[in-house]
Amino acid sequence: MIDYQRLYHTGIRVPDLDAAMAEMGETLKITWATVQHNPGQTVWTPDAGLQAVDLQFVYSCEGPQHIELLQGQTGTIWDAADHPGVHHVGVWVDDVSAETQRCLADGWRLAAAGASPDDDYGMFTYVVPPSGPIIELVWSAMEPRFEAWWAGGTLGNERH
Repeated sequence: MIDYQRLYHTGIRVPDLDAAMAEMGETLKITWATVQHNPGQTVWTPDAGLQAVDLQFVYSCEGPQHIELLQGQTGTIWDAADHPGVHHVGVWVDDVSAETQRCLADGWRLAAAGASPDDDYGMFTYVVPPSGPIIELVWSAMEPRFEAWWAGGTLGNERH
C-alpha cells in the first residue's frame, strides 16, 4: 500500500524555470539544488508511447516537503503553456510496478511512466484517481541520490 506519509515533494509546472526559481526562492526563503537538464528524458504515455523529451527541473534543498519546478517541452505532460502551477505530488514507494498496478486495479489511470508497462514502468509513474489529482510514485531506492543532491552534491544531467 502507498504510505502517504512518505510524501516528499510538490511538482509545479512553470514556463520559465529561472524566473520561477527567482520568484519563489526569495519569497519562500528557499535555496535550489543544481538545475537538471535532461534533453532526452524518457517518458512513456498511453497516447504517445515511449518518447524522449526535453525537460529541465530543480528541487528546493529545504524539506522534508520539497518544491519541484518543471519546465517541459511543448506538448508533453510537463508543458506549462496550458496550465502552469501545481501539477502533482510525489511519494516514495518501494515497488513502483506493484503500487501502480494496485492503483490501476482500483480504477485509477496511468498518465505517464519512466518506461512502458511491459518494462515495469521504470523508476516513476504518474497515476490519477477518478477525483483527478496526479500522484507521482517514485522508486525509493533513488532517495539517497536525491538527499545527496539536496545537500549540495550532484544528481546528474546538470544544466551547463
